[in-house]
Amino acid sequence: MIDAVNLTRELIRKPSVAPADGGAMDLVERTLQRVGFSCRRMRFGQIENLYARYGTARPNLCFAGHTDVVPVGDQAAWSRDAFAAEVVDGVLIGRGAVDMKSAIAAFAAAAANAIEAGQVTGSLSFLITGDEEGVATHGTRKVVEALIAEGEAVDHCVVGEPTSSEALGDMIKVGRRGSINAEIEVVGIQGHVAYPQRAANPTPVLIRILSALQARKLDEGYPEFQPSNLEVTWIEVPNTATNVIPAVARARLNIRFNPSHAGAALAAWIDDEAQAACEGTRCSVKVTPQISGEAFLTEPGRFTDIAAEAVREVAGRAPELSTSGGTSDARFIRALCPVVELGLVGTTMHQVDERTPVAEIALLQKVYERLIARYFETFG
Repeated sequence: MIDAVNLTRELIRKPSVAPADGGAMDLVERTLQRVGFSCRRMRFGQIENLYARYGTARPNLCFAGHTDVVPVGDQAAWSRDAFAAEVVDGVLIGRGAVDMKSAIAAFAAAAANAIEAGQVTGSLSFLITGDEEGVATHGTRKVVEALIAEGEAVDHCVVGEPTSSEALGDMIKVGRRGSINAEIEVVGIQGHVAYPQRAANPTPVLIRILSALQARKLDEGYPEFQPSNLEVTWIEVPNTATNVIPAVARARLNIRFNPSHAGAALAAWIDDEAQAACEGTRCSVKVTPQISGEAFLTEPGRFTDIAAEAVREVAGRAPELSTSGGTSDARFIRALCPVVELGLVGTTMHQVDERTPVAEIALLQKVYERLIARYFETFG
């Protein structure tokens, strides 16, 4: 048997600030091995990953999560040490309490109980990464690629991200918008402000590019998705003098997009607008895009019904099936199998005094237990 609260506290005490592991993956591996999982460490670069499986038959229900956490920030602003995992008046305080060590512990405890009860008529598996809060290049993305190449059969996946909004289970994520970052660099010719004919100012060109990009309304939304949005996140003109026309101007932007768009098409559009703004000038422009993930949706069906029914039966509320918010490793897992995200209330994730009531960890475990039981009743 696994005590989900105690396991969460043990995990928090492993200071796994991305990309460091801090011993967290060893703890997850030992815990799963004790209840019969076959564990396989998959290290890519400096990142520790774990794929563990109980059983060999199908269907294979996978739980995915991450042991890495964001930095503490100002420790002096915390009411307790961020890695002490103290429980104060029934509330667990610590970095990773919400995002998302509690979910790993809750699903591990639920899996142990399901195995003990003989409910696992197929397989249960865990895909745990240490590279979700970082650049996400050597974590779930690499593990999924390796599993697909090996022909590993995973039928459905639950990601333990803190998707609940105000009360546990009030929201399940069934899709995510895509994300693209782009850096735009305009190079001109430096010169004296009194002799503009001898220079080429890149700043007006950059302003034209950003104005053209922001002038376009990307879409009106998409079924189950909010409208796409473009946000300028950074502008730099590295010039300390008041009488010098600068040689370079740069900007960064991010677009969160729904299935109306593909990342490559948006990247091409940004580059087309940038090149057009340079025409007739002596400036040049370079656009460097990075597509973090494409938009996706897990269509409503038996799997999403099972997740929603587990919440209704245990927590007593009907969850909203949503695609709102940021992105997660579900964007990689969807290449492997249908995926939903279900976890704790996320209001304090990444904050000072990240925290969750211990009663909600126990409740999440019960939701996962019901989900596992219903899953194998339905698909097994």
